[in-house]
Amino acid sequence: MANSASAKKRIRQAEKNRVSNKYYHKTMRNAIREINSLEDKKAAEDALPKVVSLIDRVAKRNIIHKNKAANLKSSVSKNVASLK
Repeated sequence: MANSASAKKRIRQAEKNRVSNKYYHKTMRNAIREINSLEDKKAAEDALPKVVSLIDRVAKRNIIHKNKAANLKSSVSKNVASLK
C-alpha cells in the first residue's frame, strides 16, 4: 500500500486515467466494428472520416501505438473499398 501522499495521488491519477483510456478505446473499437458491419458503400464512405479521426485521436492520446493506428486505418479503408 502507498504510504506517501504523492504515491497515493499517483494511484488516484492512474485509476482516473485507466477509466478514461478504457472509454476511448472501447468507443474506437465500437466505431470500427460498426463500420465493418455496414453493407452499404455510401454509408461506409460517409462514416470513414469519423472513424479515422477517432483512431487518430486515440493514438494521439497514446492509448494505442501510432503503428497500430495506421494498421487499423488501413484495414478499415480496405474494408470500405471492397464494398459494392
